[in-house]
Amino acid sequence: MANNFGLLEFDGTNWNKYSLESGTKCRDVFVDTDGKIYIAAQGDFGYYIPDELGKLTFVSLADSIPDKKRNFDEAWRVFKKNDRLLFCTFDDIFIFNISGKLLNIVDPETDPDNFFLVNHQLYLNQIGKGLSVMENGAVKQADFGNFFKEMTISGILEITNNQLLISTLKSGVFLKTGNTISVWNKQNQAIFQASNINQMIRLKSGEIAIGTQNEGLFILDSRGNIKMQLTKGRGIENRTVLSLFEDIQGNLWLGHNNGISSVTLNSPFEHLNEQTGLPGTGYDALLLRDTLYLGTNNGLYFKNIQNKNATFQKVKYTTGQVYNIEHLHNSIVMGHHSGTFSIEDGEAKILSNIPGTWTFLDLKNYPGYVLQGNYKGLSLFKESKNGLEFLHKLEGFEESSRVMEEDEEGNIWMTHGYKGVYKIKLSEDLKSVKSEYYGKEKGLPSKVLINVWRLNNNLIFSTESGLYEYNKKEDRFIKSSFLSEYFPENIQFVSFAEDALGNIYFVNTTERGVLEKSSNGNYKKHTAVFNQLRNVLNDDLHNIITLEANKVLFAAKEGFIFFDNSIQKLQDIDFNVIFTKVSFSNSMDSILTYGREMKGEKVSFKQINKGIEIPFKENSIRIEYSAPYMNGQFQNEYQYWLKNNEEGYSEWSVRTAKEYTNLKEGNYIFHVRAKNIHGQLSNIATYEFTILPPWYRTNWAYGLYIFLGLVSSILVFLFFELRYKKKTEIITEEKEKEITRIDSELKTSEEKLEHLKNEKLKSEIKLKNKELATSTMHLINKNSFINSVKSNLNNIAKRSKNQEVKHEIGRVVQNIDRNIAADDDWEHFSIHFDQVHGDFIKRWQKDYPGLSPQEMKLSAYLRMNLSTKEIANLLNISVRGVEIARYRLRKKLELERADNLQEFILKY
Repeated sequence: MANNFGLLEFDGTNWNKYSLESGTKCRDVFVDTDGKIYIAAQGDFGYYIPDELGKLTFVSLADSIPDKKRNFDEAWRVFKKNDRLLFCTFDDIFIFNISGKLLNIVDPETDPDNFFLVNHQLYLNQIGKGLSVMENGAVKQADFGNFFKEMTISGILEITNNQLLISTLKSGVFLKTGNTISVWNKQNQAIFQASNINQMIRLKSGEIAIGTQNEGLFILDSRGNIKMQLTKGRGIENRTVLSLFEDIQGNLWLGHNNGISSVTLNSPFEHLNEQTGLPGTGYDALLLRDTLYLGTNNGLYFKNIQNKNATFQKVKYTTGQVYNIEHLHNSIVMGHHSGTFSIEDGEAKILSNIPGTWTFLDLKNYPGYVLQGNYKGLSLFKESKNGLEFLHKLEGFEESSRVMEEDEEGNIWMTHGYKGVYKIKLSEDLKSVKSEYYGKEKGLPSKVLINVWRLNNNLIFSTESGLYEYNKKEDRFIKSSFLSEYFPENIQFVSFAEDALGNIYFVNTTERGVLEKSSNGNYKKHTAVFNQLRNVLNDDLHNIITLEANKVLFAAKEGFIFFDNSIQKLQDIDFNVIFTKVSFSNSMDSILTYGREMKGEKVSFKQINKGIEIPFKENSIRIEYSAPYMNGQFQNEYQYWLKNNEEGYSEWSVRTAKEYTNLKEGNYIFHVRAKNIHGQLSNIATYEFTILPPWYRTNWAYGLYIFLGLVSSILVFLFFELRYKKKTEIITEEKEKEITRIDSELKTSEEKLEHLKNEKLKSEIKLKNKELATSTMHLINKNSFINSVKSNLNNIAKRSKNQEVKHEIGRVVQNIDRNIAADDDWEHFSIHFDQVHGDFIKRWQKDYPGLSPQEMKLSAYLRMNLSTKEIANLLNISVRGVEIARYRLRKKLELERADNLQEFILKY
């Protein structure tokens, strides 16, 4: 849209501004079918197209006109006529082809004030000349143009081939039929004149929209009758409407002198709130003939709905909560926090000062009587000639009675918000009541959140666990099958209403809607269009008020929501998700695209260049998107899915951006779709990109890795081959050393074994030597003893004179000599001696066979290293005899004088 600061664009979520380099104001804008955005501006005109990043950039066409024409002040309007572009300034009209080539310059004789393209015909409003038309490259006055020479024309519409509807700034609206000009609507002409019309357009519905300087927006039918007026305090915030535009979704955009408004056309809903002159939270309403009464927490308001200019007026003395407003027995009765009132001539009159009047019930079994429910129980009213009058408070019941219905037998069923259900019967004298309580023991799921409704002429009880109905035969509540095919079994309803056609309007904890009754008695459920009521209806004191057939009011936090069930509830409109920005998350120079791309000469919001490659260091990406669906645009929800990274679509969310961090290398396709407030799905938008691998995971890197791997494998092979050889050599050397060691150890073991054997032999020899020495000592001692005995005997024999004794002693001595000379001991000795000394005697005797036995014994005793005295005792000779025997032995052994006999024998 054209703006004082440049071109404004709304993508459904954000506003974007595109300023001209000169900073001048933008006056008019036209979007061609190829997506180019043409503008007319102060001192310039041209078009916007996306650059390589998709950001809109301005291309001036004014720079291509002749220099003498370049210094124009304002380019006021831009049009497309067939394949020609018309840029209209207050001096000239510049005509270009769609390629941007200047074809013609039309210079009107009189400076134009405004321009209008009607049925491929350009009309000009020229000051002092009236209405002109451009034909064949020239401007001439229209046939009826002189009629408007004193007027400022603000709009021209073609009604039929022969009719034009022409609006003026201050003179009203005229209809040109042939050569006749007449006032379009005489009844409203004065209103049009006083409003100062700035623009007039035809809507898709055939209705006419007029934007005015002083009175806001008018919606007119084809005859000029006012169907709706929006102005400051009544639907819009600014009474000045400078420009109008209807989008493809049926929304009417209003350009103000300060700001922009959007009006949803052809909606079945209408808001009655403070903007339309109704303050406060809505509670109850009544439509009586042409007067609509609305009860809020601020009081009771009314207005005549047939008067389009009427505003809501407050009924006097009604300030405070108005809980109920009804027409009973020719009286308008109001239930108020302060009591019960009748409404007459715009004023409230007290009927009862019992506080907190919730509701009224016209008693069928007692015609003329009305039961009132209040904070503290029940009261009775009666019809009189002056209207309703208060009779008395009914005794026997003190509970707050907000919701009541009467059954066919006259029983009053009252439901309490948190205590349960009461069945109430009036006494015969109508002065008291008796009540019976129904709770869980009577079949109800609980005693809280219960309400009673009359639907399809039956009493239906809504609970926190679904719908119930009373079974008279069993005197208990049972589950109701009514509406079971349209709702889950345990859904909680908070409000119902049924209109004269049998349509049932409802609000439950999950949805709002209408069950539209068909001729066969079945219902058709509509809920999608009601989604826009989400979060706007009352949280407490829910209410739906039927005004007439197909028309109801929903009590809302701010006033009321009017719903017309006869208007088409929902139009199937294709809408798309567009990408508004794709950027890196961790880079200053981060923009990948702003969502637009050029496809040849056309602008596309779809991705054309799908070869987007992103370096691995920029593998965190943020994708922003939006769905330009204006009806409840802030409640549009989105689902997204990044193929190759996620399994499927996400949950629905109102977020309009998704960020991914640390993506792996690979090909990705981002999918996003939108769901509008009515549950309709948009087309799926996709954006494809590739995250490049890091340099160390690229193909050439892998090739290098393979090459290095092969080289490394060869080097490793050679290394291990050499190592193997070296290791083999080491192992061989170690084995040889081990064998040597083992041989050495074996040899050492053998030596040790030999040593052990020798030690053993030595031990044995030592043992034998000990035995031999023992034996020898024994012999020595024995012989010594025997010689001693022999010597003593010889001494005795010499001293004895008895010959016989001498003779016997001599015999004993002889026996002793024989015993000493005996060889038995020697034989025993020689055996042991040879065992110890390696067969010395045998070798000695063999080598020296000439030795006598005495000399053999001497040799043996010398080898034993015995002393001369010991040898003497063993040989039974004297020491001198031993010396002589040694001398003789040396001779036989042929020893030199220097040789030692004993050493010779020891070494032998």
